[in-house]
Amino acid sequence: MDLVTLRSEVADETARVLLDRHGFVPDQDSDEWEEEYRRQFALVKQRIQAGAASPKSVAAGRAGASREASDAPPLRGAPADARWAATLRAARLKELQSTELRRFLAETWIEAKVWLDTREVPALDFRRRVEAEYQTHCRERERATAAEAAARRAKAEQDAARTAKLSAAGVSAKSLVELIDVSSRVRPAPLAEKLADLALDQRRLRVFATTNPDVLLVKESGPDHSRAEYGIERDDGLVADLKLFADAQSA
Repeated sequence: MDLVTLRSEVADETARVLLDRHGFVPDQDSDEWEEEYRRQFALVKQRIQAGAASPKSVAAGRAGASREASDAPPLRGAPADARWAATLRAARLKELQSTELRRFLAETWIEAKVWLDTREVPALDFRRRVEAEYQTHCRERERATAAEAAARRAKAEQDAARTAKLSAAGVSAKSLVELIDVSSRVRPAPLAEKLADLALDQRRLRVFATTNPDVLLVKESGPDHSRAEYGIERDDGLVADLKLFADAQSA
């Protein structure tokens, strides 16, 4: 094997190992690439001197490729194209030693056309294309994961802020129900906007504003499926607490 071919094989093996390790290939100017390149250079030379690659690793890789090909979803396309493409897929998967690359192809290349369109692409060029797509896929997945984590953190912070606000105001379902229970009863009026939905023990109270600015309407149900509807005097402080509680519950 000439030096140019040797360096090409070493570079490909280095990229494969780093891709399996990290899900992406570091820049060739990085220390990590240089260190792995030197290690692979020594391994490739040893393999050449020994005369062949390890039969065990080759057999294991082919067995894994066969399993992934058989487990892969059916390809989409005309029946004849799908059958031909499935044969091409099985052959291509056997050429790839990386389990992650094989799995990525099996899960994402689900159109028969893409396999047929790349049937004449040399194995090395094919692998480089797949590695590039896989790196892009990993970066997008990392960005999506980071965005989801940021959204979860933001929601947790908002929830904590609302909880702290409710606690500071002394507002809870229990305190609101107690205020409603001690409010003066008045004649009900036609309901308007809903202010809050309260659940305490086995009671549920839905509180509404009404067309009468001085009256709130309460619809209550109990553990025995009993229902009651009554009006209470409107209190601005109570209304503010009901809205604060409702906002926290709906967030």
